Formats: sequence, C-alpha cells, structure tokens
Amino acid sequence: MRTNWGFIKIITLVVVLMGVYSFSNQRNKKKNIDKVAIKFIGDQNLYITEGTVNKLLIQNYGRLENVPKEKLVLNTIEKVLEANEMVKSAQVYLTIDGELTSKIVQRKPIGRIEGNSKFYLDDDGKRMPFSSNYSARVPIITGDITGESLEDVYEILEFINKDDFLRKNIIGIHVVSANDYQLKFRLNQFVVNLGDIDNLEEKFSNFKAFYAKANKDKTLENFAIVSLEFNNQVVCTKI
Repeated sequence: MRTNWGFIKIITLVVVLMGVYSFSNQRNKKKNIDKVAIKFIGDQNLYITEGTVNKLLIQNYGRLENVPKEKLVLNTIEKVLEANEMVKSAQVYLTIDGELTSKIVQRKPIGRIEGNSKFYLDDDGKRMPFSSNYSARVPIITGDITGESLEDVYEILEFINKDDFLRKNIIGIHVVSANDYQLKFRLNQFVVNLGDIDNLEEKFSNFKAFYAKANKDKTLENFAIVSLEFNNQVVCTKI
C-alpha cells in the first residue's frame, strides 16, 4: 500500500495548530485583567458617566484590575450594567492584551413629562428617570397625562423626530384631553391645535405649507390659534 504523505502532513499540521491554539487559549485564560475601559456608543450627552459605571462595577465585583480572566462571566457583567436605568444595552468583552472593555449605549429621551409624575419618555416609549448629570433639551409634555395619552404623545414625538423642521421648532405638547393635543412652537406665540393623532402626515404637511407661506408674507405673528383638526385644511384664528 502506498503511503499518502501529503495527507499525513496535513493531519499533522492540523494537530499541531490545535495544540498551539489550546495552549495559547489556556495561557490567556490564566492572565489577569490589566485595565478596565468604558466606552459610550452614539449620543455623547452622558446621562450616566464613566465614573458611575466604574463605581457600579466595583460595587458588584470589587476592583477588577489583576482579577484572573477565567473568573469573569461577561454576560453577567452586561446584565449588571443594563440594570442601570440610564443604560439601554451593554456589551462587555476581553481583549488579547488584558483589557476589559464595556461598550454602553445610553437610553435616549425624546420628551420630558411634567405631570403629577416627572420623567423622560425614551425612544422606545418607556419611562426614563431624570439624570443628575445632564438635562435633555426635548419637548415638554404637560396636561392631562394618562397611559393612553402617553402612547399618543410617543407617536407624535416619533413623527416630530423624523422631520428636521418639526424637531427644531416644536418645544412642547399639551394634552388637553384624550385624543386632543396642542403643540407649542419655539419662536411663535400661536398654539397649534392638532386634535387626535389620525393622519399626522397630512396634518403636518398642511401645516408646513401654511407656515412657509405665512412666514414669507410675514403674517405669522397675526395668529393666536392654528387648527389642524379639520380634514385637509388649516383653520386660523387671528389675534
């Protein structure tokens, strides 16, 4: 029988490589943590600071520097970080040179609720507490705030945030009652009666057309109320 030396060489090479990898992996596990790094992804308005994250890790695990890598359970650390009310998600991993890195995505507020309870509404439609580190510049929500109206407000805010003009100019939403909402603009004294949340795209399209014309004619200051409640039209009340 003819010996297939080429096949034997390949098998030998694979076994050697597996051995080297296993040795390197075991050796790497025995190494200690050399450094802890905190990185914030996305929005840099820090509702939670690097110092707060480090304190959170120390409270749960003590000083992590010089701790053997094999003693760490990374997904458990992620859950500890994500339990913080300012954190949306966390990814924790170890680098080859012994750095324990935590990549953190913070929650993002899109509205500030000023009712009996005060809190932010985040971009997932969930309640978010105020931060002592940073105050978000987002529309202020006032009025008759209930669970149902909060869902409607979230839908309005989502629409506003997708439109550059609306996002820059709308500074407040007032809940008059269920299915009845008013908007306040940054530089104008008039109130916009939105009504319910049906046909938001059509309502805001009509409003922007009205605003562009009135701004060109320099008549914006003549209006006290601009109503979008009626089908496919803008009804204005002068001062």
